[in-house]
Amino acid sequence: MTIDWRSKGFWAPDEPWTASGNPSIFGGGFTWPLMVVRRDAVAANVATMAAYCRRHGVEFAPHAKTTMAPGLLDAQMEAGAWGMTVATPNQALVLRRLGIERVLIANEVLDPTALSWLARESAAGWDVYFQVDSLAGVEAAAATGGPLRILVELGHPGGRTGVRGLDALESVARAVAAAPGLELAGVTGYEGQLPTLPEVDAYLDLLVDGVERLAAAGLLPERPWVSAGGSAWFDRVIDRFARLAPSARVIVRSGASVTHDDGFYRTRTPFVRVPSEGPLDAALEIWAQVLSVPEPGLAIVGMGKRDAPFDEGLPVVWQRRRAGALSNISDISVLKLNDHHTYLSFGDADLLPGDLLRFGISHPCTAFDKWRDIPVVDEDRNVVDVLHTFF
Repeated sequence: MTIDWRSKGFWAPDEPWTASGNPSIFGGGFTWPLMVVRRDAVAANVATMAAYCRRHGVEFAPHAKTTMAPGLLDAQMEAGAWGMTVATPNQALVLRRLGIERVLIANEVLDPTALSWLARESAAGWDVYFQVDSLAGVEAAAATGGPLRILVELGHPGGRTGVRGLDALESVARAVAAAPGLELAGVTGYEGQLPTLPEVDAYLDLLVDGVERLAAAGLLPERPWVSAGGSAWFDRVIDRFARLAPSARVIVRSGASVTHDDGFYRTRTPFVRVPSEGPLDAALEIWAQVLSVPEPGLAIVGMGKRDAPFDEGLPVVWQRRRAGALSNISDISVLKLNDHHTYLSFGDADLLPGDLLRFGISHPCTAFDKWRDIPVVDEDRNVVDVLHTFF
């Protein structure tokens, strides 16, 4: 894939950019802002999650929508991932073209164009699954003639998708089981929007009750797939789903774990609760330049909402680079982001126009989509690879 003037952060005004000799990001081939991925942190995170799932006897289908970067998806598959999770048929199409052999669409699919394609690819041997939470979803899937593999989804009050209650779950499951061309493969849910551990456990226990109810009614296969688990509560998923062992096969779907972060997931990762099982390391950072110090205690940085996530917390400042020297820096707060500017409040910190700052980010799921090409760097910030994203 060509990297040239169209790739933000790479400085290639005339000829395509090339990675000859593992160039430093500070060597003139890049401009600011620039998001990079730390190779060693990613490798450690991938290994940590693979080992964690093996220890607990569960399958891992990380959510590809976090990165949509083939280099990272391949690394997770090579480490033993069962497959990949996506949010949309379009993302499923990307993964099909990338050669991912097993995909779970964690949503209901109602578009007849997409459903027809899924049925065709399933008939050709692709191992693809998606969710339903309504009779309308079952009817739309059945209209293709199949074959399609279905997971019925249980939700919770105030949550996202998923039927509300076990009666509705059984009703949808019976419709799937009765529809020609559809295979009821299991049950799924998502606990990530619940704020407290008791609420998470209560919801997951209800989901287990639902699995047992459908199994008792003869609606599920001998060993159904049961899936849940975002990046904040996957330890509770494993704990509460243990009641189903060995009659069910559990899939967890943490997507943010591959890069982790310095904000939202730094405080919410399960490895805060069970540190002996982790840790994960923040692998994403953005380098940006101080553009102005227009008044005492205020600095303006050339990085904004086009470059950094802001939906689940603002970036944090870790280091300053000046005249080639790197130093840790504190007493700085990010106040807000505009489209292309970040406002910093600082006390005793020494900031000057032209300083480079290293930022950690919060919520990787809304970071990758802002960058077409992302350098992968070693710990000296030399470029060892480039990730390409498909959003």
